[in-house]
Amino acid sequence: MASASIFLSHPNPYRNDVVCSSRSRFRSFGFACQSNVFGSKFTSKSISLSTAGTRAGRPEFASSWDSEPISASHPHQTFDVLIIGAGIIGLTIARQFLTGSDLSVAVIDKAVPCSGATGAGQGYIWMAPKTLGSDLWDLALRSQKLWEELAESLSEQGLDPLEQLGWKKTGSLLVGRTPEELEMLKRRVKQQCEAGLRAEYLSATDLRIKEPELMVDKDTGAAFLPDDSQLDARRAVEFIEKGNRLYSSEGRYAEFYNDPVMSLLRSDGSGEVKAIKTSRTILHCKKAIVVAAGCWSGSLMQDLVRESEIVLDVPVKPRKGHLLVLENFNSFQLNHGLMEVGYVDHHTALPNILASGLLDQTLSVSMTATMGAMGNIVLGSSRQFAGFCTEVEETIISRIWERAGEFFPKLREKPLSDFSKSREVRVGLRPYMPDGKPVIGPVPGLANVFLATGHEGEGLTLALGTAEMLADMVLGNAEKINAASFAADGRC
Repeated sequence: MASASIFLSHPNPYRNDVVCSSRSRFRSFGFACQSNVFGSKFTSKSISLSTAGTRAGRPEFASSWDSEPISASHPHQTFDVLIIGAGIIGLTIARQFLTGSDLSVAVIDKAVPCSGATGAGQGYIWMAPKTLGSDLWDLALRSQKLWEELAESLSEQGLDPLEQLGWKKTGSLLVGRTPEELEMLKRRVKQQCEAGLRAEYLSATDLRIKEPELMVDKDTGAAFLPDDSQLDARRAVEFIEKGNRLYSSEGRYAEFYNDPVMSLLRSDGSGEVKAIKTSRTILHCKKAIVVAAGCWSGSLMQDLVRESEIVLDVPVKPRKGHLLVLENFNSFQLNHGLMEVGYVDHHTALPNILASGLLDQTLSVSMTATMGAMGNIVLGSSRQFAGFCTEVEETIISRIWERAGEFFPKLREKPLSDFSKSREVRVGLRPYMPDGKPVIGPVPGLANVFLATGHEGEGLTLALGTAEMLADMVLGNAEKINAASFAADGRC
């Protein structure tokens, strides 16, 4: 069995949430500062900065990060925007403020980037499983467009999006294997085409040509979206963080990692939140505080407002997921990203199950398969409610392997034990919301505190659209898409 480094040992609701094989490592990448990638720079206040080391407690896979966090040198510091959470959501929100305004930003995290759900993700940016007319459709479409624009801007500068972001426009296949599923896929493709997406229904014959490794019979078909893409979460996070750090020389950006938030400090007069207290310092805020702490956002907010008159229940829950990564499996090749239809229906009946308290009965395993930036095969995926537990469960890994073998016969030629020295297991806690939508917007009763959480397994997909939406709220800009359905009011 492959070794695994578990960074968490007890169910503390404000801890790391990812387990990765000890083989996993960050790579270092070059970064070019161009205004068309990260926006024009703005000069603001002067803040004394240092690069005081904060490596203690970092997850092992982050150990090759090539520079220390940019941290403020004074014990009490003031910023325009404070962002709690350094996952893909928090860092892209920071990027949006830095490139789209002259505000100063600090990012605070109990750990380091990619130590949470972001680092355990599969990295797909897909519209294939999205439903036209759903609340998520416009946000996903907008976010996909922004990722494409970022990749294109890199190419225009002579940089390789694959090297910088792990970006590949692979196209996606949503695979059905029953007559009912095939009819649903045909309807979905028709709707997506009418909405302006490039989409095509593939019959068994066409699908066999597109993906030779896939087992195909007369009742197999797929929705094919050639413009869907994927990226490497760790490369993308490192790229975005490096871009954010360019603004530190202007006094506009700082990072406070391995420094949990302990409390909110409110004004005696207005009751507005003026600062946050961390385990090491007090950070003052002039404009907005953003809570983007993934599945801990709910328990964190309860802790932060416990001594106030505010009644708040952010119902985000941790939803555990496993992914299996096979290294150096050169005899097996995928041309596209694949997902079975059953994965799309993972929300079915969950509200009733949650209400009954039968969380241990919600384990599901659905086939997803992608090829990573390094050529590794990434197989998934499981979904279960297990609290904040991040232990690797070998029975679930076996089920993922078996399910993948039902779609790809070549995987049955070897037992999983043959990959014991060339595999990585990723375990993360997705921030699940019962209604299937993230919470993006101000906290009722705390006008300058905002939430950006509950993206479950779509944090990467929705990150840039979420960042744009939230920054527009804070800055008073006209919204690009309707944000009403993501509001906290009435849901928390």
